[in-house]
Amino acid sequence: MGITFYKWSETDNATKAKIMRRAQANIDEVITAVTPIIQDVKARGDTALIEYAAKFEKATITSLKASKEEFASAEAALDDDLKTAIQHCARNVKKFHAEQMARVEKPWMVEIEPGVFAGEQVNPIESVGLYVPRGKGAFPSALYMLAIPAVLAGVKNIAIVSPPTPEGTTDAATLYTARLCGVENVYKCGGAQAIAALAYGTETVPKVRKVLGPGSPYVAAAKRALSDVLDPGMPAGPSESIILADETADPYNTCWDILNEAEHGEDSAALLITHDEKLAAYARENLPAIIDELPEPHRAICHSVMANYGGIILSDSLDHSIDIANEYAAEHLHLKVADADNVARKIEHAGEILLGEYTPSSLGNYGIGVNHVLPTGGWAHTYSCTSVWDFLKRTSISKVTSEGFEALKSSVTTMTDYENFPAHGEVLKKRNI
Repeated sequence: MGITFYKWSETDNATKAKIMRRAQANIDEVITAVTPIIQDVKARGDTALIEYAAKFEKATITSLKASKEEFASAEAALDDDLKTAIQHCARNVKKFHAEQMARVEKPWMVEIEPGVFAGEQVNPIESVGLYVPRGKGAFPSALYMLAIPAVLAGVKNIAIVSPPTPEGTTDAATLYTARLCGVENVYKCGGAQAIAALAYGTETVPKVRKVLGPGSPYVAAAKRALSDVLDPGMPAGPSESIILADETADPYNTCWDILNEAEHGEDSAALLITHDEKLAAYARENLPAIIDELPEPHRAICHSVMANYGGIILSDSLDHSIDIANEYAAEHLHLKVADADNVARKIEHAGEILLGEYTPSSLGNYGIGVNHVLPTGGWAHTYSCTSVWDFLKRTSISKVTSEGFEALKSSVTTMTDYENFPAHGEVLKKRNI
């Protein structure tokens, strides 16, 4: 497979739309496939989850909830170097999100006019589900990215769901990380069926108010289909990235930067956007051989991505590159340009912005401290990176004295009369005070 190449000013609108849409079109199609699964879990609960584990993960489940013995076995099984790495990265993530919590205002109220007071208080969401994907491996990083801000925010009921291993347990790294983060309610179910379990509750899996976490198109489709039952959180589907570079970027490093997110799966998107023809030509010529240095299945995955949802976009100028990036609204945006700090201020739509040659996406994915659960599919136009605020909610508070009541009464009754809400007006006009 070759590397897809686009000269953007000469690319037709249909092709541009396909690139901007990326794998979201797949998610639209998958909703039909997940609907029967959702209804089955709603009707049969644990029994359905156990049968789907056997069908999709080839796992024989005896207990859906991870036991204390499984947590202990997981900790004993993990290599000490891995445990140290998880602790290091999780410590940075905790420090960053603790700083966010320090900036959350305590209950506040201001006097709007004499006798009229308005403010807000912040409370944690009562219950949340955290989806931790597994695929062909284990992803403890996704867990600490979700669990740490949830715990810091004060969520009382946290349920972790993750696909079981063929042995019928949760993978050791996920269990170790869950306990490290202070959460021990871990359930062995994945895919659309796990989202359905969190939405409706089963005999074992609790019903929650909101679910967060990245997943396959099946997970994303289930979240969308169940959005009238629970808050599906930020859309976090297949991985995607833009490397926005100019002539100052190291060409060889840039090729590897492109592949950072491409290797997640064939539905990933990975784009190099540059106005530098030499850099574009270097990447186009050298990427195939660099991809071939990867082991399978990552080699085949990256070749597929670079021939489909990924590729190289040659723009007319740096400003043109910025415009394309803002329209795309990537999950990960790596700026490899001169004066990246100032260029970053022109980026209005991105899940995260990584600045410079020494900030490859993998550092942000694991250990800088910023959250790697980010909006995909163009949703960075309206959604933010995951933070403590995803686990908090604001409630407005107001108080009016007799002085304020008299000051507002006339204006408000004029409004209620105009909008034809007589009871709204009479509650003021006929009030016994």
